[in-house]
Amino acid sequence: MLSTRVQPRIYSGAAISNISRTVAYLSHAQPGLRVAGIAYQQNQGTPRLFSTTSSAQLRDFFPSKETQFIRTTPPAWPHHGYTEDEMTKVVPSHRPPRTVGDRIAWKTIRFCRWAMDKATGLEPDQQVDKKNPTTAVAAVKPLTEAQWLIRFVFLESIAGVPGMVGGMLRHLRSLRLLRRDNGWIETLLEESYNERMHLLTFMKMCEPGFFMKFMLLGAQGVFFNAIFISYLLAPRFIHRFVGYLEEEAVHTYTRCIKEMDEGCLPKWTDEEFKVPDIAISYWKMPEGKRTMRDLILYIRADEAVHRGVNHTFGNLSQREDPNPFVSVYKDGKPPSAAMKPTGFEREEVI
Repeated sequence: MLSTRVQPRIYSGAAISNISRTVAYLSHAQPGLRVAGIAYQQNQGTPRLFSTTSSAQLRDFFPSKETQFIRTTPPAWPHHGYTEDEMTKVVPSHRPPRTVGDRIAWKTIRFCRWAMDKATGLEPDQQVDKKNPTTAVAAVKPLTEAQWLIRFVFLESIAGVPGMVGGMLRHLRSLRLLRRDNGWIETLLEESYNERMHLLTFMKMCEPGFFMKFMLLGAQGVFFNAIFISYLLAPRFIHRFVGYLEEEAVHTYTRCIKEMDEGCLPKWTDEEFKVPDIAISYWKMPEGKRTMRDLILYIRADEAVHRGVNHTFGNLSQREDPNPFVSVYKDGKPPSAAMKPTGFEREEVI
């Protein structure tokens, strides 16, 4: 979609001050990423006035379609929300590999993490303790806002694939065998939808350059086919793999929150920064709780749910067991995936 240019306008003294802060912010942008400014942001659907593009605005990659009769399209899976206590209790954790498949899944995730660090130019002093890669969040040098956005976009564009593949294959299996799926399909598709909402939110803050788009295209092409074939052969392995992937996601967002709290990301803690309207609508973020830190708390809680769900799925019988997270329990106490980082064992929920 071609960008439209913003008409010249006269700014007040406060706006000029905001522009100065924005210029300083944009000086940190990476070559492969066009980052939106924080000083001035219109409502969703209206172009933002500041970026590193020559036309002084970002493109909307996912514009809303205006029609004669339709007002808006609500989310297919409305977000159920979290309490502040639930979000703050999420912590990085790691499930030690117990089987050969677990070890292969864990080593594969570690290789993917190493490759992403290399591809995104992460410096050695920006890395955490390699002996505790999914729990240690302290590094000598923090990442910049632009570096974080690169990692978020890449991570979320990949994380939305496994749930869709798993849901699709289980859907086809249900049709083929003329049997119910016992609730797995809906949870897997909702997971992929949720990851895509993360991506849509971050895309309101940045515009990937050609190199990033090329990386995403290649990564998704390889990743989709690898997940497709692997899920046909060993679905339990894929759920363990995704569980480890979500461990990395929880670690990533926890470290980002830590660096914000330490004042290392001043542009995101600036009072002028506004989270995108798509995020406010999807997570139903209340007034006074719409900062970047609040947004990352919501997203981290989502990743913690996916972590617990997939580790649990990796412990269940793939053919017979019902999905414990959508089932009604006899004691009225369903399991909480976010609060069980290593997943529930089969005997705990079945």
